[in-house]
Amino acid sequence: MSDDCIFCKIIAGQIPAKIEYQDDDILVFHDITPQAPLHLLIIPKKHITNLNEIRTENADIISKIFTQIPKLAFQFEISEKGYRVVNNCGKDGGQTVFHLHFHMLGGRHLEWPPG
Repeated sequence: MSDDCIFCKIIAGQIPAKIEYQDDDILVFHDITPQAPLHLLIIPKKHITNLNEIRTENADIISKIFTQIPKLAFQFEISEKGYRVVNNCGKDGGQTVFHLHFHMLGGRHLEWPPG
């Protein structure tokens, strides 16, 4: 856990969140500033700053996250119409919280390019 990381504080229960799923390794919760009718954040419980810190010894978390995503899509009934999964890596990539996370957006038509 990183003491100054908002997502680590959510994991620790120090900051409330609307949680949709959690297990020993990952946490899924609603974004507080949603950009679509459904906007979930999927994060590892272990603090990993961003994709640049993925190594062989922690790569299994990516598999676990991406195995959970289709289950969430079915749960929220967006699997047929479609959804977007986004990761921002680093400042120039738009990352604002430096704890690895994936945005899952759905429930409306999403334009391209995103920004």
